[in-house]
Amino acid sequence: MTANQTTVAAATGDCPGSALRHCAAGFRLRTAGAVWLCLLVFGGLVAGGATAPATAPTNAPAKFANADCLGCHLDPNTTRVVNGKTESLVFPTNAFAHSIHANLNCVDCHTDVTDLVHDPLGPPDCAHCHEPEAKDYATSIHGVSHLLGSSGAAECWDCHGSHGILPVNNPASPVFKMNLPFTCAKCHSNPGLTKEYEIQHPSAAKEYIDSIHGQALIKMGLIVAPSCDDCHGVHDIKRAVDRDSTINHANIAKTCGKCHLGIEQIYDQSIHGQLLAKGNLRVPVCTDCHTAHQIVNPAINNFKEVMDEQCGGCHPSHYRYYRDTYHGQAMALGRPNVAPKVAACYDCHGYHDILPPSDPRSHLSKTNILATCQQCHPNANAGFTQYDPHANPQDAKHYPLLHAVFLGMTGLLIGTFAFFGLHTLGWLVRAVWLYLHDSKTFREAKIQTQVDDEWFTRFLPFERFLHLLVVSSFLLLVITGMPLKFSYTHWAKVIFDIIGGPETARTLHRFGALITFLYFGLHLVSLAKKTWRSRKSLRDPATGGFRWKRLWHALFGPDSMVPTLQDWRDFVAHNKWFFGKGPKPQFDRWTYWEKFDYFAVFWGVAIIGASGLVMWFPMFFTRFLPGWIINIALLVHSDEALLAAGFIFAIHFFNTHFRIEKFPMDTVIFSGRVSKNEMLHERKRWYDRLRAEGKLDDHRVKDGWEGWKNIARSFGYFFFGLGVILLILIIYAMATRLTH
Repeated sequence: MTANQTTVAAATGDCPGSALRHCAAGFRLRTAGAVWLCLLVFGGLVAGGATAPATAPTNAPAKFANADCLGCHLDPNTTRVVNGKTESLVFPTNAFAHSIHANLNCVDCHTDVTDLVHDPLGPPDCAHCHEPEAKDYATSIHGVSHLLGSSGAAECWDCHGSHGILPVNNPASPVFKMNLPFTCAKCHSNPGLTKEYEIQHPSAAKEYIDSIHGQALIKMGLIVAPSCDDCHGVHDIKRAVDRDSTINHANIAKTCGKCHLGIEQIYDQSIHGQLLAKGNLRVPVCTDCHTAHQIVNPAINNFKEVMDEQCGGCHPSHYRYYRDTYHGQAMALGRPNVAPKVAACYDCHGYHDILPPSDPRSHLSKTNILATCQQCHPNANAGFTQYDPHANPQDAKHYPLLHAVFLGMTGLLIGTFAFFGLHTLGWLVRAVWLYLHDSKTFREAKIQTQVDDEWFTRFLPFERFLHLLVVSSFLLLVITGMPLKFSYTHWAKVIFDIIGGPETARTLHRFGALITFLYFGLHLVSLAKKTWRSRKSLRDPATGGFRWKRLWHALFGPDSMVPTLQDWRDFVAHNKWFFGKGPKPQFDRWTYWEKFDYFAVFWGVAIIGASGLVMWFPMFFTRFLPGWIINIALLVHSDEALLAAGFIFAIHFFNTHFRIEKFPMDTVIFSGRVSKNEMLHERKRWYDRLRAEGKLDDHRVKDGWEGWKNIARSFGYFFFGLGVILLILIIYAMATRLTH
C-alpha cells in the first residue's frame, strides 16, 4: 500500500483495523512529513561537513521516502505495547539530524519494510554498509552468543546507539574512548545479565574505573590510556580461551605491548617470556601479576605484598621460607611501600627481566648479586651475599648445618617444655588435691604467710631494680618480637598497627636489647665487686694460706646460686611429694627451680644476644663470617625467644604466681621481703640456718612497704596480666599453624 493509497483507505474506512491509527496519522501529517524531510536533509548536510556521511547501498530499497515514514512516526499517538508497557514510536528527529546517518533513508537500515502499514520491524541491517565489522562481529563472543539464541547478547545498537549514532571520535558517542567503560558496564555490570549468562567478571567495570588505567582515562582525561576495546578488541571480542583472542594467555604480553612496547621486549627475553614462547602456558603473564582490571600503581597500596603472594603461587616452597625471614615478616605486618622499604621478590629477582641466577644477566648472578643487595644495604659485602632468603632448615641435603641447628633447637624446645610441663602439672594436681581435701586450712595458712609482724629481707633494692629492668625489657622484646614470628596471625598485625609498623617495632626491640645488656652487665659488675671485696677473707691472716673451705662455701654454699647435690635431693623429694610418696620438702634461701631460672637468664642473654647482634650488624659479622651465619642466627634467635617467652609466661609464672598458695601474685620481688610464717612454711632450712648462725636480726626489716605496696602491685598486675595475654596469643598462634 503506497502513501496515497493509505490516505484514501483512511478516508473510506478500508484501512485494516490494526493499522487504523497509523493511516489516520498519515493523512494528517503528510504535509508535516515533507517539512521534516527538508529539515533532515539540511541537518544531514550540516553534519556531513564534520564527518563523511554514510551513503545508502545501491541495492537498498528506495520504495519509501523518509516523509512517508514520518507521517506516522511524528504522531505522539503512534505507540506499541512491549511486556505490558506502552512505548512511544515517535522518531527522534533532532538526534537523527546530528547523527552520522542523517542523510540516509529509514529503509536503508530497515530493509525489511515492504509496506507502510507493517508489523513490528526486525533488527536493522548494518552489514550491507559495514561488512568488515559485521564479519568480525559474527565471530565474536557477542555475535556467536546472539546466533545461538542469546537475546541479551550485545548488538550494534547496544553499543553505538540507534537513530542518534555519532562518530566514534565524538565525545558524545557512547563508544568514545572515555565513555566506553560505562557503555560496556550497561551489560557487564547488570546483575540480571551477569547471572543469566554467567559472566565471569561482573565487577570488571568498577574495578577498571578504580584502576590506574581508568583513573588516567576518566579522571585525568588522558585518552592514550587504554579503554575496554584496546585490550578486548572492537567488534571481534573473543573469550580468553579462544586462541586468537587478544586476552588469551599466550597473547596477553603482545596485547599489553601495544602500549608498553619496551616492557614487552624485556619480558620476552626473561625466563617467563622464553617459556611462554615455547608453549608453556603455566608461566605468568602481565595479568597474573598486575591483574586484568584492577591494575594499580606499583608504588602505592600493598602491591609488594600482593606480588609476593603471586610469586608464591608458583614457587610455594621459596615463598614459605621467605615469609619466615625478616623481609617476609615485615611485609606481612607493615606498610611495605613506605620507607624504609622492605624487599619483595622482585626487588631481588627483577621485575619483567627475571632470569635464573646461572644467567650472567640475572640480578642474582655472581657478578650482579652484590650490586643487587647494595640497593637496600649500601655497605653489603661479598660475604653478605651468601645469606639465603629461601633457606629451608628442614632440607638436610642442601643446608646440612642449618638443619643440624634446627634439630638442636627443636629438641631443646620440646625437651624443655615437656620436662617442666610435667613438673608443673604434677605440682598443680597435688596442690589442687590438697586444697579440695582441706580448703579451710589451706586458706588460713595462705593468709598467715601474708599477714605477720616479723618480716625478713630476701631481695636487696639493687636486686629488685635489676628485676624491674628484666621484666620491662623482656615484655618489650616479646611484644615487638613475637608478632614477627607469628606474622600470619591477625593479632600480630593489630599489635604492629598499634606500635606503628615494623620500623618503630625494630627500634623498640633494639632498645629492649640495650636494657637487657644493661641489667646483665650491672649484675656481672656487682658479682665482680662482691668477689673483689671478699678476696681478703679467703686468706688466713695468721698463716697467709688460702682458705679452700671458705672458697668452696662461697661457690657452693646455701647462699650461692650455683646448683649443688642438695638441689638434686630437693628436686627428688619435691617430685615424691607430688605423688604423695613423701613429705613436702623445706628449702633454703634458693630453690632448685629458682636456680634454674637464674642460669636460664645467662643462657638466654648469651644465645639470644649473640644471634641478635648478628642480625643487628650483619655487615660487620659477614666481614669475617659467611653470610649463611645470618640464617643460623635468625633460627636460633627466633626459637630461643619462643622458648624464653613460653617458659617465663607459663612455667616461671606458675612457680611464682599461679600456685594456689601464691595466687594471684607473689609480691616479694617488689617488696623484697617475706614474712616469718612464709619462711617457716617454705624456707624453713633458711630460717633455721640464720637463727643458728645468729644472723636472723641482720635480715629483719621494718620499712614503709605498706605505704606503697598498692602502687607496686598495680605495676605487678599490669606486667603479669600482659604476660598472660601474650602467652594465650602465642599458644593460639602455634595451634593455628599446626592445624593449617
